[in-house]
Amino acid sequence: MIPEKGGGILKQIRESEFSFEKLGKSYPELDRLRGVLQNPDYHAEGDVYQHTKLVCQKLMLHPDWQELPDRYQELLFLSAMFHDVGKIACTKFQDGAWTSPKHAIVGEQEFRRLVYREADRFGLLWEEREMVAKLIRYHGLPVWFFSKRRPEYDMIKAAESIPMRLLYLLSRADAKGRRGTSRENLIEHVELFADYAKELGIWEGPYNFSSPYTKFEYFRRLDMWQGADLYDKTSFEVILMSGLPLSGKDTWIAEHGEGRIVISLDDIREEFGISPSKKSDKVVQIAMERARKLLRKKEPFIWNGTNLIQETRQRLMRVFADYGARVHIVYVEAPYKELYKRNQKRERYIPEKVLERMIDKLEIPAPWEAYKVRVIQGGISSKETSENYIEEISNI
Repeated sequence: MIPEKGGGILKQIRESEFSFEKLGKSYPELDRLRGVLQNPDYHAEGDVYQHTKLVCQKLMLHPDWQELPDRYQELLFLSAMFHDVGKIACTKFQDGAWTSPKHAIVGEQEFRRLVYREADRFGLLWEEREMVAKLIRYHGLPVWFFSKRRPEYDMIKAAESIPMRLLYLLSRADAKGRRGTSRENLIEHVELFADYAKELGIWEGPYNFSSPYTKFEYFRRLDMWQGADLYDKTSFEVILMSGLPLSGKDTWIAEHGEGRIVISLDDIREEFGISPSKKSDKVVQIAMERARKLLRKKEPFIWNGTNLIQETRQRLMRVFADYGARVHIVYVEAPYKELYKRNQKRERYIPEKVLERMIDKLEIPAPWEAYKVRVIQGGISSKETSENYIEEISNI
C-alpha cells in the first residue's frame, strides 16, 4: 500500500532533485556521519558520510527504482540517507578493526525517535516513518541472510513490515555504494536474496499464511514450516495495550473495551499505594495473579500497561497464549507535543526526564508479535469511530 502524500522532508528530497549534499544543509544530523570511520576491507571509499552519499547515488541508477511511484522513490531515498545513522553511536575500534555492531537496530530506534520528536520538521505520516525505520532496521538482511540458521524465517518476519523489493533496492545500493574486495560478493548475496524472496512469495508483501493463527504460531515456534495449516485452538480473546503514558490507552479502552475486565498496572499501584518511583515487581505479580484467574476461566480481558519493550510484550504473550488465548496488541500513539500538553494537565505528573527515557526505549509492536496488531494514532474522540484511527500494521 502506497502511503498517502505527506510533506516535509519528502517534498524537500524531490525539490533537491535527490541531492544528498543539498539535503545535508537542512538536516545537520547527516553531517554527523562525517568522520565516523569504517573497516577499509569493506569500505575503502572512506567514512560513513562518503559511503552514504555513494549509496544515495547508486540507488537512483537502478531501473527498478526509476519505475517506482514517486512516494516510494522518496521513501527509499530517505532510507538510504539514514540507513547507517546508527553507526554514529555504535562504531568502535575492536580487535584491530573498526566495527559497528547492531548499528541497524540502533539506527531504526534513532530515526524513529528523531522523527517522532521533530514531527513538524520531518513532516512524515506514521506509515512513512515506520516504513523508513524498518528499512533501516533490515537493510543488512539481504547481504547476510544466507548465514542465518533459518533464513526464510528472518525474511518472512521482515516481510511483515516492509516489501522485500524495496529492501532489495536499498541493500543493493548499500553494497554498490562502497569500494573494497568484498563488494562483488555482497552484490551477489543481495541478488540471491531477491531470488529467494520471490520463491517464498514475499517479494511484494507479507507471506500468505493459511490463517492468522498459523501465522501467530509460526513466529512462536522454532522449527515450523511456514506452509503449515494449523487448527485454531484459541477460545477467547486477550488484548494487550501498548504505548507511552498519556497516549490515550485508557480512552480507547473506555470507548472500545466492550465491557471486558481491565487489568491496569496503574490502577493496582493506586489500589495498594505503590509509588511509581518504586520497582514494579510487586505490581506485575498482583496483575499476573489476576490474569491467571481469568485465563483459567477462559474469560476475555484487557491488560493495560505501557509495554514499551518487545521482550516484555513477548513474555506476556507467551503466558496468555499458553492458556489458549487469541492475543491482540493495540498500540496507541499521540504526537510528541500532545503528550507534553496532556502531562501538564495530569494529576500524576510525569517528570520530563522520565518521559524522555521512555520515548528512548520505545519499541513499536511489529505485526508478527500477536494474532493481530492494531495502531491507534492521534488519540480517540467519542465523536469518531475507531475505523478512522485503527490500522493493521500488516497493511503498510
